[in-house]
Amino acid sequence: MGTKPRLLKWALIIGIVIVLNLFFNYTISLFYKEPDYNDYFKQSQVVEPITTKEACLAVGGQWNENGAIYNKTVPAPASTPEMKSYCDPNYTKQQEFNQAQKVYNRNIFIMLVVLGVLSLLLGVFVPNEIITLGFSWGGVLSFVVASIRYWSDADNWVKVLILGVALGALIWLAIKKFGGNLKDNEAVQS
Repeated sequence: MGTKPRLLKWALIIGIVIVLNLFFNYTISLFYKEPDYNDYFKQSQVVEPITTKEACLAVGGQWNENGAIYNKTVPAPASTPEMKSYCDPNYTKQQEFNQAQKVYNRNIFIMLVVLGVLSLLLGVFVPNEIITLGFSWGGVLSFVVASIRYWSDADNWVKVLILGVALGALIWLAIKKFGGNLKDNEAVQS
């Protein structure tokens, strides 16, 4: 096989991998919308300062007392300027937005993993070598993208489950595609 056909083959494989994952992600974003920051944080034209604990709690804020950042048994260093009490009016809204984002990332993870598994399965059963490699590597990349998006939000037991399922699926596909006997595969390659 010449250099040009080999380069063309790999260019097609890489193209399939990239476009397949772009297709997955843009199709999902078309039908499943990400939580919008502006839906949680309405910007008013005039912002009045909140100066009392009661007013802060009434808007769902978090009131921070004077010196609240220091342990009450250990006083702040003398060189530290005195801090005034203040309100974080977005505290509750930020918690709600973070929770919605976490659910969204989990759902995107599930969708990308399912699409990755389907790609791997198509890669196993399609008789064309370029399409097989493109779909197989596209499925693997879908797993990587899904994991990166959700990894920071996932609990440790979910991470172990994700890795176990992915490893099991890859081993199953390797056995299904290349057989279970290593000696038979070595003989074919010789």
